[in-house]
Amino acid sequence: MYEVVVEGPEIDILKKIKKARSKDEDVVRVVEEMKKARVKELRGNEWKIEGELVLKEGKVYVPKDKELRVEII
Repeated sequence: MYEVVVEGPEIDILKKIKKARSKDEDVVRVVEEMKKARVKELRGNEWKIEGELVLKEGKVYVPKDKELRVEII
């Protein structure tokens, strides 16, 4: 296992992802399921928690927030 170090402007993006995550019903439901089951992976490894990030199919899940997604792109 490895640790990802995030620096510079990416820190702000990660903060925005975490904030927007609480408004995305899909990810809120998945995170709640993982917390109840006390696991870091759900549905095989479709959903996973790594540190403060939620991953879907091995990629950082960006909540359904149009402004945030545009900023990241």
